[in-house]
Amino acid sequence: MTGKIYLHAFSLKLTSYRGIKLIIFYGVIILFVFLFTVDSSNGARIKDISVIKGIRTNQVTGYGLVVGLNGTGDKSGADFTNQALANMMERMGIHVDKNQLKVKNVAGVMITADIPPFSKIGNKIDVVVSSIGDARSLLGGTLLLSPLKGVNGKVYALAQGPVMIGGIQTGGNRFARQRNHLQVARIANGATVEQEIPVKLNGKKSLILSLLNPDFTTAKRMADTINAFIKNGIAQVIDSSSLHLNIPPDMIDNNVAEFIADIETLIVVPDIKAKIVINEKTGTVVMGENVIIDTVAVSHGNLTVTIERVEDVSQPEGQDDINTEDEVEIEELKVLPVNRNSTIGDLVNGLNSIGVSSKDLIGIIQSIKAVGALQAELQII
Repeated sequence: MTGKIYLHAFSLKLTSYRGIKLIIFYGVIILFVFLFTVDSSNGARIKDISVIKGIRTNQVTGYGLVVGLNGTGDKSGADFTNQALANMMERMGIHVDKNQLKVKNVAGVMITADIPPFSKIGNKIDVVVSSIGDARSLLGGTLLLSPLKGVNGKVYALAQGPVMIGGIQTGGNRFARQRNHLQVARIANGATVEQEIPVKLNGKKSLILSLLNPDFTTAKRMADTINAFIKNGIAQVIDSSSLHLNIPPDMIDNNVAEFIADIETLIVVPDIKAKIVINEKTGTVVMGENVIIDTVAVSHGNLTVTIERVEDVSQPEGQDDINTEDEVEIEELKVLPVNRNSTIGDLVNGLNSIGVSSKDLIGIIQSIKAVGALQAELQII
């Protein structure tokens, strides 16, 4: 009985004009969401490939003292540590002579931190503590309260707490064994924001969207995606690294943050430039999928590599059909047929199959690039 009442009520809604409009409206929304999520596995969110100009982290630094070290602090020759310790004692009402201080349990450090955008008073941030004297280790130490300043000299955060390092040292001075670095430490949530860095969004009529990897094609795709999601004229390409976003009039006063949230989750497929990166020190070769090789022959030592176009003519049903393929010939009797647009990956796979070393591979790639047969940017690091 309940099921019949439900179906009857639903049929009444269908027959009403308002019900039909609602169904069409929600159907369009479902289709729209499907279209924008179907390619999400092949694309990237706008928030992952770009940033809003002016919304960034801010760096702060400070000087402090790490105390409680087990004899691994600065030696007596570290005058700045002696002076800082004496000044701190003076502020506490204790008069001491800096020349009589023993600072082997104290280390002078520089403190660095990044304040995220829109951080509020009381928010916690991580800090990095680095020794600037001759301390052997910061293991087991505690950072005393230290102000962190911006480039304008204003204090934006206060840091304090026990330091944590990822290393360890065993043995005495003559036979000490050390694992990892002991002069740099980290304090999770070790600083408290004391002054906010003002960033105002509401009231802005436009924003600049900056690409992390400048590219005209990617910028055009981003603009098309944003305009399709909202309306035409919202996004305009300025150059390969930036887009101009016109905020809708109904969002200028109070909803700029919502506007940003709406567009930053849109999916865009970035265009990847054909590029090969070679590290000659380690023999590492990293390449993109769009790297193409033209017809070329390379002789490297006792190794010969030939890449050429081969046309095979067939006659299905009385018509000439020309199939063009490339052949990569390596040494004698070693032939690797590939498709027409040979990629650098096909060449590398063929060379690896006969045991070519990384050094020879790098030399061959450089030679192919030198004659102009490698259609990609070659970067050597």
